[in-house]
Amino acid sequence: MRLAFSTLGVPTMPVDQVVRLASEHGFHGVELRASDEGPVHTGLSATERTQVAEQFGKAGIDVLTIAAYAKVAAPGDDGPVLEEIDTALTLAADLGASYIRVFPGGGDQPAAQADAIAARRLAAAAERAEGLGVRVLLETHDSHRAGADVARVLGQVGHRAAGAIWDLMHTWLAGEQPQTSFLALAPYLGYVQVKDIASADDATPLPLGSGVLPLAETVEVLSRADWDGWLCWEYEKRWHPGAADLPGLLGPARDHLTRLLAESA
Repeated sequence: MRLAFSTLGVPTMPVDQVVRLASEHGFHGVELRASDEGPVHTGLSATERTQVAEQFGKAGIDVLTIAAYAKVAAPGDDGPVLEEIDTALTLAADLGASYIRVFPGGGDQPAAQADAIAARRLAAAAERAEGLGVRVLLETHDSHRAGADVARVLGQVGHRAAGAIWDLMHTWLAGEQPQTSFLALAPYLGYVQVKDIASADDATPLPLGSGVLPLAETVEVLSRADWDGWLCWEYEKRWHPGAADLPGLLGPARDHLTRLLAESA
């Protein structure tokens, strides 16, 4: 498995510093958060996009994902949601990213209604994504927190360019065991987001291995299945400013994940 980290932990850090951190700490890729407050966003010019891609390319670091915020199950017209996805797809293609991330955002709608909206939009987005060589990944999150929830939507889409991100925290909070989540998501799985927290009531990010999430069990499940994808550490410093700074935690995180992979081999 290959290791990446998310820039959610360093939301305003310049690209050259993100690239340096990845190289120095042995990470193979980076999930780039697409936000106007940070250095990578859909408003970048063609020249700026080329510069970002070149910085990662020269260092041999993959741009894994453009982490967008479109909510595919949200009520309302499809047009604005599809336009938001399309701009993220174009950015991903320009930067050489394999994926974009989207959220469910179904709110309190009946599950069947939210599923249908999400499936319709993802099917439309997948056609565009396939032409660009990018996949749209629906993250286990909010209204579709469990692996079974996301799999239910993707089963309706039926397009290879639409897949899933397994966010371990959310499936755990939904009460799913790692083996159950993996079995639901395996046909669609793009990559796995790992993290650690203190408890179900306290989502403040912690260094990997120091919280309650079943990291070792998850890595073991993936290894037993010979899954050879990406593990991406998402450290949500952006939403928890009191949390420790990410850079000093990258080396220990890489070491922890490497040890879990070795133990599960």
